[in-house]
Amino acid sequence: RVEVEARYSPARSNPENGSWFFLYTIRVSNEGSQTVQLLSRHWMISDGTGRVEEVRGYGVVGEQPSIDPGDAFEYTSGCPLPTPLGSMEGRYEMKGPDGTSFEARIARFELREASAIH
Repeated sequence: RVEVEARYSPARSNPENGSWFFLYTIRVSNEGSQTVQLLSRHWMISDGTGRVEEVRGYGVVGEQPSIDPGDAFEYTSGCPLPTPLGSMEGRYEMKGPDGTSFEARIARFELREASAIH
């Protein structure tokens, strides 16, 4: 299970220069019966103009965490945008104990500065 909480970061934003920064906290819970490992991420990040940026990389926040059954891994990261609203969606590549890989999808979530109208 992947849960996301996103929020605008006024301290790291500079709207006068066209820069809005968003923080998101993700919790990946292992509801299965075997330990899994998060290997890589793939994000599709959209801004308010419809521009889409694709981001791929190993692990998350410098880690490729293993998650035991019943446990969770939580981290916070950030995303700069040139508009006060946008969205993210993606997937994690996960690996089971037998070496087989599978995807954990991350549903689309909104990035929105409080006064932005969409």
